[in-house]
Amino acid sequence: MEYIFIFIIFIYSVIIHEISHGAVALKLGDSTAKAQGRLTLNPIPHIDPVGSVLLPLLLFLGTVFGGGGIIFGWAKPVPINPYNFTDKKYGELKVAFAGPASNLCIALVFGLMLRFLSPNFSLALITMFTYIVIINIQLAVFNLMPIPPLDGSHILFSFFPRQFEKMQTFLYQYGFFILFFIIFFLFPVIIRIVSFIFFLITGYYP
Repeated sequence: MEYIFIFIIFIYSVIIHEISHGAVALKLGDSTAKAQGRLTLNPIPHIDPVGSVLLPLLLFLGTVFGGGGIIFGWAKPVPINPYNFTDKKYGELKVAFAGPASNLCIALVFGLMLRFLSPNFSLALITMFTYIVIINIQLAVFNLMPIPPLDGSHILFSFFPRQFEKMQTFLYQYGFFILFFIIFFLFPVIIRIVSFIFFLITGYYP
């Protein structure tokens, strides 16, 4: 039951991440996501077969049977049309940053409650809040990596001068391979980063 609950937390954290992209795009003048019904907490329109099901499930099973690890994935990207943005210069950057920022905000809210209010909580509530904080930090950290198709790449490319176009093309071509290499071979480093951010928010290590 606990594992099902963790998976539900993950799914809805990813959904909120995507809704945040669409909400900021709407605020900037682009209603594409809203018109396609993507500003909803209903998980069905957001599910990506690989990013929302296959990869998280494999990592989830690795965590359960391997005694630890990470859970990561993504939802179907929210459609946006940058040509509709009122802010043509930084619109894409704002939309890209909105997703990780939403996860960090969730982690901050629940993490600070753990830090200051946990003596009043039951063990079950502390456990639930801990999972919420960890999963949202993981999502923020991963999505801020400057590797396509993650949000960090869009943030990075917003500042790329024209002479780095070849590097941008290279990252787009091989981004998935680089990403999977990092997930499966460098995850201990990521876990340390996530644990440190968790400590900064809550005052203790998970």
